[in-house]
Amino acid sequence: MGLFKKEKKIITNIPLQQLVGSFSSYLTGQGWKVQQSVASGKAIVQAQKAGILRDIFTADRALTFTMEQVGPQEISVKVGVGKWIQNLGVTAIEAILLSELFLVIDVPEMLWNSHVEGDLLKKLEEMAKGEPVL
Repeated sequence: MGLFKKEKKIITNIPLQQLVGSFSSYLTGQGWKVQQSVASGKAIVQAQKAGILRDIFTADRALTFTMEQVGPQEISVKVGVGKWIQNLGVTAIEAILLSELFLVIDVPEMLWNSHVEGDLLKKLEEMAKGEPVL
């Protein structure tokens, strides 16, 4: 088992709040249960997918994206498996980001996570570039 997360810098002219909203809408449209929080140039998006994936992820785990505006047109994105945070929308984002958000996961989660992370990071980059996402 190991800590598994990816980090990426995205160049964009789209405001963080708008990018998070578009990404969350996309995930919801793809059948994910989504929660998000945006404040002070930082954001967290958590997504859970029902169905067969319940066997891989326990109920308290979610694919977790943290985003931070690090420059005028640059967003740092980290993605990995994290604990589903109850009432994310009303929890202080700074307190969440200071805690250890990403979890240690096992090999089946790593393999699934790597595949899904790659696909979803690609979609997020397309949105950040203003490209239509299908």
